[in-house]
Amino acid sequence: MAYGTMTAVDEVIRARALVERARRVVVLTGAGISTDSGIPDFRGPHGVWTKNPGAERMATLQAYVSDPDLRRRAWRNRLTSPMWSSEPNAGHRALVDLERSGRLDTLVTQNIDGLHQKAGTDPDRVIEIHGTALDVICLTCGHRQPSEPVHERVRAGEDDPACTVTLPGGAACGGILKSATISFGQNLVAEDLFRADAAAATCDLLLAVGSTLAVFPAAGLVPVAVRHGAVVIIVNGDPTEMDQLADVVVHGLIGECLPALVEGLTPLGR
Repeated sequence: MAYGTMTAVDEVIRARALVERARRVVVLTGAGISTDSGIPDFRGPHGVWTKNPGAERMATLQAYVSDPDLRRRAWRNRLTSPMWSSEPNAGHRALVDLERSGRLDTLVTQNIDGLHQKAGTDPDRVIEIHGTALDVICLTCGHRQPSEPVHERVRAGEDDPACTVTLPGGAACGGILKSATISFGQNLVAEDLFRADAAAATCDLLLAVGSTLAVFPAAGLVPVAVRHGAVVIIVNGDPTEMDQLADVVVHGLIGECLPALVEGLTPLGR
């Protein structure tokens, strides 16, 4: 194994034994699982907001709605995002293997890149707690559509595209379009939050991967699982704010550590 010190190897072995015994696993993933796919995280040492604090303003709903210039910059940034050419990595594929073993109940992701589904995880098991960048939504009429047709309009010269849905009476909506992600100042989808909380309360193991566990309410799933008696494993490149709650903490490269946790698991029911 090439993913770190002997201590990290020992922790991977301990964590794997716990996963082998688990029967109902909830996974919580953050930006760290997608960095190997070329998508930078937000709060890490080389994160988008760490290197450019002004970029965080684009993810604030009030600023986005009130500032047309900011919206124009946001659309230009979207067109050049590495997300559109990214592919699932070994970490995403490891969670597909976990599902195939029969243990995965629910996968809650803070990511907006759709890579879990692209890797092969059952979409019905995925809760995108912070929404998705793959769709665009109108803030006026609520119409939702795939992102790419709107991106084509931006490439063609519409620097701040508006909603073109025809309303009763024949007028175009004209509302502000926005990525179907949850911005700062915007409420999470209540149904998603309830479903994630219920999954954490009924699992026997919660596996948190690639998250600083600093953003709530997603990070709150860890103490929910602990309160209901679940085992908690944290896999991350750096310490998190909830390491003290975990039964096992693995600090190392996610693309190497996570596959080692699930490799060769005995399929349930056999």
